[in-house]
Amino acid sequence: MDTDLGLCSSHEGSTPAVDARDADALRAALARETLERRRAECLATIQTNVVKFAVDLLVREPDIDGFFRALLKTLAEEGESHKVSVWLIDEDQKGCDVWMAHLDGEVFTAGSPEWKTTDFPRQTFARHLFSYEPGWHQTVEYSTDDERMPASVRDFIRHEGLSVTLVAPLVLSDKNLGWITLCTREMRDCNEGQWWRIALIEAIARQAAMALHYSRLVELKRVEERRKAILEERNRLARDIHDNLAQGFAAILMQLQGAQREACSLPTAVARSIDTAVDLARTHLTEARRSVGALRPIVGAGEDVSRAIKRLAELGQRTTTVPIDVQLDELPRFGDGVEREIIGIVQEALTNAVRHSRAGRITIKAATVNSLGLRLSVADDGRGIPRERPTSGFGLTSMQERADRIGASLTIVTAPRSGTEVVLAWEPSSLPTQVYAVN
Repeated sequence: MDTDLGLCSSHEGSTPAVDARDADALRAALARETLERRRAECLATIQTNVVKFAVDLLVREPDIDGFFRALLKTLAEEGESHKVSVWLIDEDQKGCDVWMAHLDGEVFTAGSPEWKTTDFPRQTFARHLFSYEPGWHQTVEYSTDDERMPASVRDFIRHEGLSVTLVAPLVLSDKNLGWITLCTREMRDCNEGQWWRIALIEAIARQAAMALHYSRLVELKRVEERRKAILEERNRLARDIHDNLAQGFAAILMQLQGAQREACSLPTAVARSIDTAVDLARTHLTEARRSVGALRPIVGAGEDVSRAIKRLAELGQRTTTVPIDVQLDELPRFGDGVEREIIGIVQEALTNAVRHSRAGRITIKAATVNSLGLRLSVADDGRGIPRERPTSGFGLTSMQERADRIGASLTIVTAPRSGTEVVLAWEPSSLPTQVYAVN
């Protein structure tokens, strides 16, 4: 790949040798002016060519993984470096880890076999990157024995014969997505400094941050479109079940109940069969209606979470003799997208408790957290989830997927003969607002 970014060679940045006998103020000023002009031209060339290269690369490599592979290869070659790495901040903003690295001509990712065999103190360096505040907003240059580095990292750098480590943040607007690091081996002449490498890594870091941010926006949009498609399909299935199966069972039940009223003139065996058919039709009609509700767990117009939970409890109580207790704080509105998933989780947990728990009592609790968040619990005192399949089943998977979509924590506590409790914890700071913003 032709990735010449038009960088200036090292001698172009060197201070012209000036004979002390001929040095005077005028010649010194001219020399400084020439040096600064050359350096400014070199910086402009770096920035311009990096932008052109990044745009062309995005066209050739629209996949973010392929884009960064090519970007790291170019940075390693043009920066005359031993190792280049990308460190990304976790989604929960509690730490960071290395995502991709270019080492001696090869690219490694978390799936590479060599990933776990390296001696580099990865976690220690990751904690340093995340905790070192100046590095969040500006490029940091580390020398071999830099005291800012953790001791284990300095030992590794010396052992590998590295000289300089540059760390540039992936900043877009005021948000930091992670860092790019560049390590070089020992150099014979370090008098000229690292200004051109710093310019190069900063220019590439800006383009990398933009590409990463754009990729994440595309992924969020894709997830949202998939979520909408799933909701539309669930609504279609709900309509089909309601219009066909439920209505069909209702018509069959009416006919059977009519025959049941005439059962006194029929043989006992026939009357018993009709009674059984009535029970079966009624049971399956109830299941069909419950399926419709499960497929369309949407908060009604003007209905907040508290009212929706109470409505679900009332509907559930019609299908069981098990008492359903509802204990709710005054809950704020969380937005349509979040409320839809919360109600879906409540409905699924309540349905599981009614149908499978063999409980003597079911309790639904919901309370606010810091006046904005939510802690919700659906608990029963039944038989618990069987040990051989504690996390299987579409219902449990569906609840976890709903929790993941709103950035909530879902915990299921269960034990044989001790019941099951489904606990949902959600806070606004964990919500990806780009996806769930109300139009």
